Amino acid sequence: MNTTNLSTPANHPNSLFGKAAIVTGAGQGIGFAICRHLITRGAKVILNDADPTLSNQAAASLGPNCISLPGNAADIPFTSQLVNTCVQHFGQLDIVIANAGLTLFGDFFSYTPESFSKVMQLNLAGTFFLAQAAALQMRRQQQGGSLLFTSSVTGHQAHRHLAAYGMSKAALEMLARNLVIDLSPYGINVNTVAPGATLTERTAGDPSYEKTWSTLTPMGRPASVDDIAAAILFLVSPEARHITGQTLIVDGGWTAISPGPES
Repeated sequence: MNTTNLSTPANHPNSLFGKAAIVTGAGQGIGFAICRHLITRGAKVILNDADPTLSNQAAASLGPNCISLPGNAADIPFTSQLVNTCVQHFGQLDIVIANAGLTLFGDFFSYTPESFSKVMQLNLAGTFFLAQAAALQMRRQQQGGSLLFTSSVTGHQAHRHLAAYGMSKAALEMLARNLVIDLSPYGINVNTVAPGATLTERTAGDPSYEKTWSTLTPMGRPASVDDIAAAILFLVSPEARHITGQTLIVDGGWTAISPGPES
């Protein structure tokens, strides 16, 4: 997408001109929309995806202010590489959005240790150690910063066959609350956004997805990726500097009544 005519003026209160950001899991879907919104507000972005083709194509489509760094965000040394690359290219690190996540459905009684480990390694360990590496860099810079974790409504409401995934997302929200203690003295805020049903390339593969979730969602439709990206961009913007340790649920009201697809 050409963002030339969509950029936010540098003097706008939502401007992110001069800021440098990392977004994981950004080859498509919500992560890609986040990168696009960051760039339209003037930020420079390291775009990460585990799929090198997706990562490279996505970054190329966003122009010279976006650099692709493919790799596995569950790999702890790679999280430090993300931070180091951002600093090498842009001179600083101001925003980190840990969006990469893995969903592995499975019945509780037959869920395997291998599936459990994969979910926890990416969703929890990858996020934790990326946040650690980023916060160390932000502390050295002495200019504050913003961390954002992508959670899920399944961290708030039970969903069939997602016990491990929901557990990991609830844990991310507790991580954000706990890090308030460590990060606030350095001017670093940390929050989470919990998306509900969202139309992405992945959910588009289910022909009944949009119809089902339009019926179940009080606002009458599932979220778009831009709905989620806009919420995330608010929490990493200057206007949200005094918001920290919070979770913003973006689900069109679903968790208020929580009907499941089987209903």
